[in-house]
Amino acid sequence: MNNATINQLQIKVKLITTVAFDYLFSPTPSSSSMSNSKLSYLFFLLLLLPLPLLLILYLLVRPRQVKIPIKNRHVFITGGSSGIGLALAHQAASEGARVSILARSPDKLEQAKQAIQLSTGIDVAVFAADVRDYDAVSKAISEADPIDVLIVNQGVFVPQELEKQELDEVKFMIDVNLMGSFHMIKAALPSIKNNRTDRGPASIALMSSQAGQVGIYGYTAYSASKFALRGLAEALQQEVIADDIHVSLIFPPDTDTPGLVEETKLRPQLTSIISASSGAMKADEVARKTLSGIKSGCFFIPCNFEGLLLSIATAGLAPQRSYLMAFVEIVAAGISRFAALCFQWNWYGSIEKWHTQNKRT
Repeated sequence: MNNATINQLQIKVKLITTVAFDYLFSPTPSSSSMSNSKLSYLFFLLLLLPLPLLLILYLLVRPRQVKIPIKNRHVFITGGSSGIGLALAHQAASEGARVSILARSPDKLEQAKQAIQLSTGIDVAVFAADVRDYDAVSKAISEADPIDVLIVNQGVFVPQELEKQELDEVKFMIDVNLMGSFHMIKAALPSIKNNRTDRGPASIALMSSQAGQVGIYGYTAYSASKFALRGLAEALQQEVIADDIHVSLIFPPDTDTPGLVEETKLRPQLTSIISASSGAMKADEVARKTLSGIKSGCFFIPCNFEGLLLSIATAGLAPQRSYLMAFVEIVAAGISRFAALCFQWNWYGSIEKWHTQNKRT
């Protein structure tokens, strides 16, 4: 949309507003019928005023909306032998995709392959590799079919306050969650770009976390590794949009997986208190939300209501394909900020209360 078009829209909006306010607030004979007429007009105006903004947003939002099919296309999932990754593989296979999964353990991969084959009748390809090893990842990608949808799902989490946490654990999370994502995407990009015009739109989806939207006590290193994925995703989308490749960022809450069970045992008490406010989801629920968002080309893919509120509150300069969602983000900006302050009030109150109780004991 050029500057001339924007200027014309701004003039029309200003004209509508000026005429409306002149009518509503100019001196008129006092009468009950006139008051009722103005109230009716005010109500009509409140309904009408969003229309120019919606029109502007319809012309303004970028990138444009896109549909990314899954059926009969190759979906490559990292961390695919368990948890959300395995649920994604089941869901994609059940929707008719050709599925490949990558993980470190050959035994777990074989178990996952058999489980998917048993439940869907689909035979998936498996690749054993550690995402921290770029050469191993590149070898797996070279052996796989050309990729249409890459879901970078691997992740590790060791909850602990930074002061108490070993730097080896911090590096482990950064290496797997962040550097592993760089390795996967860099290795897969040639495969994804190859003959893209003939193959239709592609997707690169990164599994972040609600801890990648807001920092949480005890998640210092984990949040850092997940927050970084947003910068990666925003910049990458600009780099690959011309190749019809569309980036998504997924924000699941705590998810009922084997990893969550182990993580919960290690969590500081305050971490459990604060993170409980969002609740936990089943892996198959997260998988359904994820694939639905990928197929719609969404940049942000929240998985529950709290995640949606966080996505609105942290929209910032993120791309937005839906003009309706952009409208919600604009209208709800103040409300979502107020809600965020309420969350912070609750969290910091919990922290203060916990420290006070521990000092007494």
